[in-house]
Amino acid sequence: MRISVTIFLTDETITPIRLARELEQRGFAGLYLPEHTHIPVERTTPYPAGGDLPPEYGRTLDPFVTLGQAAAVTERLGLGTGITLVAQHDPIDLAKQIATLDHLSGGRFTLGLGFGWNVEEAADHGVDWRTRRELVRDRMALMWALWAEEPTAYEGEFGGVRASFAFPKPVQKPRTPKVNGPRTLIGGAAGPKLFAHISEYADGWMPIGGRGLSETLPVLRSTWTDAGRDPETLQVVPYAVYPSAGKLAHYAELGIEEVVVQLPPAGEADVLRVLDDYAEYL
Repeated sequence: MRISVTIFLTDETITPIRLARELEQRGFAGLYLPEHTHIPVERTTPYPAGGDLPPEYGRTLDPFVTLGQAAAVTERLGLGTGITLVAQHDPIDLAKQIATLDHLSGGRFTLGLGFGWNVEEAADHGVDWRTRRELVRDRMALMWALWAEEPTAYEGEFGGVRASFAFPKPVQKPRTPKVNGPRTLIGGAAGPKLFAHISEYADGWMPIGGRGLSETLPVLRSTWTDAGRDPETLQVVPYAVYPSAGKLAHYAELGIEEVVVQLPPAGEADVLRVLDDYAEYL
């Protein structure tokens, strides 16, 4: 099983370059970074985990700039987002960022995408909360058009693009007509709508914490095969996991091949100490 990590990298934590080098040298599989452009002070949306929102949410580094630094000082380390808030981006700009990072890293990028939880943050980007899932799907389709080998036009409900020359292209070749670009994993809680989206336009699921997979995985696998997808290609990557030997053994029994474990949003000494603790799982 591959062990990757996630962390809220901020202006107060270990640096991306130091962390990336340490991860590759120690044999970790990848580095996944979250995204928040800003956290409005006047916020009525509750923190999903309960209690006060941790301060690192408002201090996160831009994931694409940060992963670019990590790519430049590593050769094998996987690079991913967990997750990109696609609804909050201009899709033409985002397609260029993703393709550039994937190209420069030699195809090491994983696009973890999600629909968000912070209503006020999304509203500042002009996102209508009620239609954000449909907006994300539409923006993904626009990006697929820009990543196509031949100039391809797209016109959707929320926007479009003319047939265009758009290089570089992501390294990975299309898996289906609707699964194009880098490896794509969708985050979110289990449910029929989420599983339908995953089966339509992603490579798999990124469940936060990984709870309840014994019950939910069979449902996702059924939705996946009903959509005509090859059951052998479904990828499930539990995310932000606090690992234990028993938990990882359970995931392995379920056929999971990669787990993303949580690091603290801390300085160098504390982060390296946790990496030492996680070494037993490599």
